[in-house]
Amino acid sequence: MAELVATMAIRPLVSMLQDKASSYLLDQYNVMEGMEKQHRILKRRLPIIFDIITDIERATAHREGPKAWLEDLKTVAYEANEVFDEFKYEALRREAKKNEHCRKLGFDAVKLFPTENHVVFRHRMGRKLCRILEDINVLIAEMHDFGLRQTFLVSNQLGQTPVSKEWRQTDYVIIDTQEIARRSRHEDKINIVDILLGQASNADLSVVPIVGMGGLGKTTLAQLIYNEPEIQKHFPLQLWVCVSDTFDVNSVAKSIVEASPMKNDDTDKPPLDRLQKLVSGQRYLLVLGNVRNREFHKWERLKVCLQHGGRGSAGLTTTRDKQVAEIIGTDRIYNLNVLNDNFIKEIIVSRAFSLQNEKPPELHEMVGEIVNRCHGNPLAATALGSLLHTKTSVKEWKDVSSRSSICIEETGILPILMLSYNELPSHLKECFAFCALFPKNYQIDVKKLIHLWIANGLIPEHKEDSLETIGKHIFNELASRSFFLDIEESIDIYGYYSTTCKIHDLMHAIAMSVMKKLSVVATDEPSQIQCLPDTTRHLFLSRDEAEGRFFSREETKGILNESLQKRSPVIRTLICDSFSGSSLKHLSNYKSLRVLKLHIGRESFLPKPKYLRYLRYLDLSNSYIKALPEDISILYNLQMLDLSNCFHLGRLPRQMKYMTSLRHLYTHGCPKLESMPPELGNLTKLQTLTCFVAAVTSPDCSDVAELLYLNLCGQLEVCQVENVIDAEAKVLNLGNKKDLRELTLRWNSVCDSKVLDNFKPHGGLQVLKIYSYGGKCMGMLQNMVEIHLFRCERLQCLFRCDTSFTFPKLKVLMLEDLFGFERWWEIDERQEEQRIFPVLEKLFISNCGKLVALPEAPLLQGPCDEGGYTLARSAFPALKVLKMKNLESFQRWDAVKETQGEHVVFPWLEELSIEECPELTALPEAPLLQEPCSGGGYRSVRSAFPALKVLKMKDLESFQRWDGVGGTLLPQLEKLSVQKCPKMIYLPQAPKLIVLEVEDGKQEIFHFLDRYLSSLTNLILKLENIETTSEAECTSIVPVDIKERRNQESPLTVMKLRCCNSLFGVDALEPWDYFVHLEELEINSCDVLIYWPEKVFDRLVSLRRLVIKNCKNLIGYTQAPLEPLASERSQHLRCLEFLRLQFCASLVEMFNVPTSLKSISIWDCPKLEYIFRKQQGMSELVQGSSCSEEIMPAAVSELPSSPMNQFCPCLEDLTLIRCESLPAVLNLPASLKTLGIDGCSSIQVLSCQLGGLQKPEVTTSISRSPIMPEPAAAAATREHLLPPHLESLVIWDCAGMLGGTLCLPAPLKRLDIIGNSGLTSLECLSGERPPSLEALYLERCGTLAFLPNEPQVYRSLLFLEIRGCPAIKKLPRCLQQQLGSINYKRLDACYEVMALKPKTWKLMPRLVRERRKAARQARECQQSAMQ
Repeated sequence: MAELVATMAIRPLVSMLQDKASSYLLDQYNVMEGMEKQHRILKRRLPIIFDIITDIERATAHREGPKAWLEDLKTVAYEANEVFDEFKYEALRREAKKNEHCRKLGFDAVKLFPTENHVVFRHRMGRKLCRILEDINVLIAEMHDFGLRQTFLVSNQLGQTPVSKEWRQTDYVIIDTQEIARRSRHEDKINIVDILLGQASNADLSVVPIVGMGGLGKTTLAQLIYNEPEIQKHFPLQLWVCVSDTFDVNSVAKSIVEASPMKNDDTDKPPLDRLQKLVSGQRYLLVLGNVRNREFHKWERLKVCLQHGGRGSAGLTTTRDKQVAEIIGTDRIYNLNVLNDNFIKEIIVSRAFSLQNEKPPELHEMVGEIVNRCHGNPLAATALGSLLHTKTSVKEWKDVSSRSSICIEETGILPILMLSYNELPSHLKECFAFCALFPKNYQIDVKKLIHLWIANGLIPEHKEDSLETIGKHIFNELASRSFFLDIEESIDIYGYYSTTCKIHDLMHAIAMSVMKKLSVVATDEPSQIQCLPDTTRHLFLSRDEAEGRFFSREETKGILNESLQKRSPVIRTLICDSFSGSSLKHLSNYKSLRVLKLHIGRESFLPKPKYLRYLRYLDLSNSYIKALPEDISILYNLQMLDLSNCFHLGRLPRQMKYMTSLRHLYTHGCPKLESMPPELGNLTKLQTLTCFVAAVTSPDCSDVAELLYLNLCGQLEVCQVENVIDAEAKVLNLGNKKDLRELTLRWNSVCDSKVLDNFKPHGGLQVLKIYSYGGKCMGMLQNMVEIHLFRCERLQCLFRCDTSFTFPKLKVLMLEDLFGFERWWEIDERQEEQRIFPVLEKLFISNCGKLVALPEAPLLQGPCDEGGYTLARSAFPALKVLKMKNLESFQRWDAVKETQGEHVVFPWLEELSIEECPELTALPEAPLLQEPCSGGGYRSVRSAFPALKVLKMKDLESFQRWDGVGGTLLPQLEKLSVQKCPKMIYLPQAPKLIVLEVEDGKQEIFHFLDRYLSSLTNLILKLENIETTSEAECTSIVPVDIKERRNQESPLTVMKLRCCNSLFGVDALEPWDYFVHLEELEINSCDVLIYWPEKVFDRLVSLRRLVIKNCKNLIGYTQAPLEPLASERSQHLRCLEFLRLQFCASLVEMFNVPTSLKSISIWDCPKLEYIFRKQQGMSELVQGSSCSEEIMPAAVSELPSSPMNQFCPCLEDLTLIRCESLPAVLNLPASLKTLGIDGCSSIQVLSCQLGGLQKPEVTTSISRSPIMPEPAAAAATREHLLPPHLESLVIWDCAGMLGGTLCLPAPLKRLDIIGNSGLTSLECLSGERPPSLEALYLERCGTLAFLPNEPQVYRSLLFLEIRGCPAIKKLPRCLQQQLGSINYKRLDACYEVMALKPKTWKLMPRLVRERRKAARQARECQQSAMQ
């Protein structure tokens, strides 16, 4: 492998060195004066070395001598490149000096350019050049010792393809093998889908590991399962995460949370807590890709959180390790077999032969031999097929077959992949191997990757094509050979498009083995890398800033500074993928940098440009910078500057015109940028400029005219167009730039303008976005693929013309805030009927108050008529998504009022959203559609939306009918949302409906629910609130066919009800037999609910989540209250895990909660007396003032230790807010992990169940009525017993609680106590390890005087707040020492002095004076106010 490393790394290096040595700049500015002889000798020597490199790979594959020779050559090549980069920079510096750059900068040139003295420069560089020549002469002399000259002669006879043209000989067709994968793994997919769906009733998390050797397609199979419609329907929450080799539990948990579209914002909480909150009660599918870790305890930690998911939750993992599978999946392991040879042959043929050309029979016959080599491995087939694509003779095919080992489990797939890599042209090898810089599973931006290749000189130059074009071809070629995969397009919030990809982990392993120590990746603990090797050229640093993990000064010093003390590694690429602190100051010592990526924080800084003079690539995106230093313009080599999403950036350097090498400038997402630097047109190589800010014309800024002669491509946004003089001509020029694909024009305010009246862009411009244009119509935009119009308030119509025309390419049309928009177009001469939008797929219309109707709909023709439509019209025959919002005048679906029996149809529409259209009364009248019947034949039904799947209707004040005649059928509808449509009293027919949401609907809608019960999985029914006079009146609305369906089971899993009294009346028992799969139930504003409906609860055997709120008449108990013995105690909802009660003002008592409960949250239930129903012996304990002062301790100690008192053994989370009547003693389960209490004034003692109720070790507290305060002396001596597993304790505004000492359990991580008047001391439990707090908040605790004095308590502290605690005179010494490392802290003034570091102690007198002055002024103000 070593010889491949050397060959791969050297040939492009030597080629780049040849180009630099022959650069015209060296002669033009005479920078090699006095070194001409050495220069000529070097130019003669380099071709000799370059020609010999290609042959070493084959001739000396296993000879150690040539390997060492190549390593020496690599070192010399790097050094020589550094030397000629210095020569080039000196030439560029002299060119800039000639143009008076130094004078305009206004700096001392000697400080910026320490080598400006020509004599000093010539002497220093002459010595370097002579040393390089000596080394090269030695290498050439050694060539004879290894017989390389003879090899060179043989290779010349065979003939070699010039490197610069190799990329042209490849067919860049990326074959899509997904169809083959779908067919080949269909049976496997069905098997695993059945396993996952078969666990629907399983309360435990089911995990299915897919096991197989690398390249078998485990990830592809997991993707097929993940995207299977049945799986997406069954699992409301789907998550996909790739696992790193280290399997850090917190990192994996955070990745899972971030992968969710419904991720919570509790970023200050530990990742495992966030994960538990995310999955709690949700039935989810989690896919963990490429799991390798065998540490059982780590998987168990993760699994504990995942167990909180809903019933039927499942995990799917991919792994090559059977032991890992046994740890994760126990008996559910799915061993993936090799593919059938027929599929392997299909993959090879699709890759090896061009789609256009015929398959040569002699080569086609050899496919079977290649199939045998693959041994059923699809990745091996892809690699060999792609390799054979470049081979055209039988001899070449046989050579590939003989050199590829059979892909079996013992040898693995790596030899075949290595062969595929070996056969790459040298520049493709170099480009791919460079990707070892990125961590595994890293999402790589393709454009940035090509820029990185260019910056490192990895792309060969060619006269006919730009470096970027060649880079795209290289990427496409590597992607076609499966070196890159998961290629996706995305768009950011500023509308900037990007393409990303990933590298298969096996391919990544090859890149790592090739680069070895040339690339170093530090993503976990940088301090582990004590010093960088001499050979390191590329360095990737990354930490997780979302968890507060940044590079500290010590960590970066361990990587960089310590290395500098021993040696100076020539780092060329440094990517720091997280926010950087001031510790990166040492970067100034790395003068060899070509690539630098930093995220600069508020307190960080940019390294001085004079130390970065060879920089080609500078990425400061998402940084907190307000301006770049002026001297950054001395970076004459800089090719790419990324300042995107620098929200605070206000200006660019005025002298940027001297950065003549600049090719790409990213400035989008910088809203505070005021202007562009002057004479930007001097940057003649500029290809990318994402945002141009046009300021008022002045000598200090550029006008749009500066872009006239720049060959810009990609995306361009022009802001503040109102400042452009002669804007019409200049905008027209922008529209004619042939390589521009997207143009955005943005006015800051709407004003009279005709800039776009005659705008006719070239055919290559695909996307046009216009903001705040003041014209009344647009130009001719027929070639657009996307048109976005925003806040063009005066626009009356899209276009005016003499004859009708069409938008043949338009697929997306967005119209927003067009307040004057009335008509779609104005055509003077009406001709034959023509379809204006034949291929439009997405249409968004919002805030267009004058628009009355959609455009005129011509008759349907072609395939659409074959579906059975009669006289149907459609303005949008290809439309898939239609969203309309806030259209005050919209009434009709066709501009023509009278259609003479013709109906409007949307044949392919899949998603329709209509919001805030007060004049709309109905959907379009549906045409007849022939639908096949189950018993044979056809029936005529009406549907204007035969393909509609999602329908949302909101705030439609006048909407009454689903069409003009009624009886509408929506045959494919799956999701229906109807919100605030007050006149709607019935629902349409939708036999496939899965999700139904009705908000503020009429009570009559309840009659139509039964038609959906056989298909619904989610029902959200929030009906209007009406006053009911009797329960009989409420129960009059009952689904008519429910009794007939008694023996059936509804698939419904989620039900949320508001004002649905009909389900809880006298006759409400039978419907609940139907909902045996219900997992989540929410009851809101049910006035007839007085007692706990325990008979209803008995039927909900699968319920895991229950929410009851705003039920003002709910008291509790049962209609026939019983007092069973403890042994006879019945439980309901045996699978219930989550319970929330809110705003139930009359609630007194809970029902018998099941032992399965994990979370209880009770808000604003002021009369609630018992959480775990009435406890035996407890009633006397809390009966107010009738108890004697000795009752409480006696009662606590005498409560029986029976099963009755082992309440909720699985309970982990308990939240109580404003429940003023709860008893004085709160009996807590030992399993509790999170406890939050707010405004519960009656609770005075916290007690934990440990083998039954136990008396706290020290307590002399006296029982009091909830309304009677406890004596201070008793409170001061009280001690509380907290659950042993408690991790978070939050107690707010409970003045009488926690009197005395509070002992902190070892697992505690968060402690909040606010508004307490009895607590005196916080202590660690004796005999146990101290807790490691991460967050500590103490506020308004008047009697709290003592904090734990254990260093372990504060060592992990990230958040600290101590305010309004006057009894705490001094912080513990161990806490004082920790203050400097705490990220967030808010302390009273008396503690802030303690937070000062020793170097700032001299500031203490000044701070004391300021505090005294502030206190004196406050007293004076108070006295004056009293007077």
